[in-house]
Amino acid sequence: MPDPDQPPVTGRFSAAEITEAYAAMHARVQDHATSGDWDDFALSFTEDADYVEHAFGTFHGRDEIRAWSVATMTSFPGSVMTGFPLAWQTVDESTSRLICEVRNLMPDPGDGSVHEESNLTIMTYAGDGLFSREEDVYNPLRFMRMTLRWAKVAEVHGNLDDEGRAYVAQYAG
Repeated sequence: MPDPDQPPVTGRFSAAEITEAYAAMHARVQDHATSGDWDDFALSFTEDADYVEHAFGTFHGRDEIRAWSVATMTSFPGSVMTGFPLAWQTVDESTSRLICEVRNLMPDPGDGSVHEESNLTIMTYAGDGLFSREEDVYNPLRFMRMTLRWAKVAEVHGNLDDEGRAYVAQYAG
């Protein structure tokens, strides 16, 4: 007989299990951001996972996810982001999905101003602490404009490196 003090489980996994798995993954993401080493990012996904990134395409399997995440997060602007705190999250047990708003934070460019852009992330949980799909939904133009604003301020304060300057030259045209 179900425990009347516990909400019913309607999908394969409980909201608590999905939330716990994502919290563990999110903590690892912060470790990757802090260390700059993104090699193990793909280990949060099943071998056959899909990662849908609307600006860069869809990546199939851990190897493609790893290659994309390492390339993206070790080059400007990903390489200077300081964190990815959540604004909110919710779980849809019937689809084993966690949906959240992720804040992409840039460091202080030198004047104390805050620069960030958010994305909507849809995670599909597969069990055993792994996810079978991630989809990031955002406006790439808004993201680029934010990074260009950040770079302009960082340059004034001597906090923009050559890679950031090349990004500005490419996109500020």
